[in-house]
Amino acid sequence: MLKITFMGAGSTVFAKNILGDVMTTPSLKESEIALYDINLERLKESELMLNNINKNLGGHAKIVSYTDRKAALSGAKYVVNAIQVGGYEPSTVIDFEIPKKYGLKQTIGDTLGIGGIFRALRTIPVMLDFAKDMEEVCPDALFLNYTNPMAMLTGAMLRYTPIKTVGLCHSVQTCVPNLFEDLSMEYKDIQWKIAGINHMAWLLEVTRDGKNLYPEIKKRALEKEGPHNDMVRYEIMKQFGYYVTESSEHNAEYMPYFIKGKYPELIKKFNIPLDEYPRRCINQIESWNKMRDELVQNKELTHSRTHEYGSYIMEAMETDIPYKIGGNVLNTGLIINLPSKACVEVPCLVDRSGITPCFVGELPTQLAALNQTNINVQLLTIEAAITKKKDAIYHAAMLDPHTSSELSIDDIKNLCDDLIAAHGNMLPIYK
Repeated sequence: MLKITFMGAGSTVFAKNILGDVMTTPSLKESEIALYDINLERLKESELMLNNINKNLGGHAKIVSYTDRKAALSGAKYVVNAIQVGGYEPSTVIDFEIPKKYGLKQTIGDTLGIGGIFRALRTIPVMLDFAKDMEEVCPDALFLNYTNPMAMLTGAMLRYTPIKTVGLCHSVQTCVPNLFEDLSMEYKDIQWKIAGINHMAWLLEVTRDGKNLYPEIKKRALEKEGPHNDMVRYEIMKQFGYYVTESSEHNAEYMPYFIKGKYPELIKKFNIPLDEYPRRCINQIESWNKMRDELVQNKELTHSRTHEYGSYIMEAMETDIPYKIGGNVLNTGLIINLPSKACVEVPCLVDRSGITPCFVGELPTQLAALNQTNINVQLLTIEAAITKKKDAIYHAAMLDPHTSSELSIDDIKNLCDDLIAAHGNMLPIYK
């Protein structure tokens, strides 16, 4: 029986999407679904929910919860990763509140910036432990990583473990449809090409019947009156020529131009929601308390397949019917003006042979340059996690576009020291 293991199965809503998709897919529906989480209450809730869905879809899957990690992984062909090390409390609160003491403001803090750096530092060791277990009990499994910071975590797995890994983020497949909806353009017979790095990949081509649609996109974007939720991305497109995949609140903190203590008026001008991620966490906790019974105790619960890549990848590998995704993979010459150690987000073909990344070539120079500013931070954070050298943490933070545009070198180093101390046992000892 095909075994699919879900790490972080207490992420109940996301588990519903990915594993519900599996149970609605003919080639996957008779799988053993192994659930693992260190939060036993949330693990039990996910198991109850998935059993209800399974029963209402015909009861083809076998759903088993595990408290032993190796047992959960043993014999798996696919391992889905959706963990969050440290949770909202204490970790997210630490990532946001301590930087505020230095005057450093953030929006999301899960991918880059000081928040992204420390999220990676507490998560990479856990994922390397997963990889060690997988080497023993499922060495040929494909690891599907959904956890942020995507490029740092996936890059660490690809460079420092033998585990086959791909990073997955829905910002690629939702980018163009959402853009067209926002600009009241018809999304029909559209061809598009996206490549770059996670959360900063670029819409390089967008055509219909061979006609370039960028002029119309830019015209409508310039005419759109604010405030609205895509003002940062439209400004990036105006200045650098291309639309970026991830949301404005994310990209506001990936560049040094938007969140600036010296120019507080920019926050209003570009409609930037500071402290957005903590706000979402609080809302999610509250909404989960309200929707728990609806999901967990609802014996009539069913599921329709979502757009998430996970089940489509497994289906393509099981049936050998090719499927194209946007995947995060090691840059083996795929984007020639980005570093070979970088984790890049490019089109990939999936079939029985696995994930085959597609050659992209050269990005426009200004786009590669923007990507490089983020890659610097990603590579140094991975170096810090692997070598346990505190200097690499300092270097990552000093080269971060947003942090370095706001703080002095001394403040950056002191901030890093404060964050290391606040995380305590969640981080290893750094030299």
